[in-house]
Amino acid sequence: MTELPQFNLLNLPIPTIVISYSAEKQREIFEYLSEMHEKEIIGYKIAFDHLGTSFDICRSNGFITWKRNKV
Repeated sequence: MTELPQFNLLNLPIPTIVISYSAEKQREIFEYLSEMHEKEIIGYKIAFDHLGTSFDICRSNGFITWKRNKV
């Protein structure tokens, strides 16, 4: 069994849709959130707050850029 990331350790709001993602995608999101700088965290929290349930971290500019640069 694959262990899922413990998002609660990040002290960030996490979209509920993330639970339905594969374990691999969840680990990728956890890694991205873990590496964010303070300004990115502020932007993330604002986006999460303003967009509510329509917020999709995998479609966010920050996540897409991070993933592109990660390769």
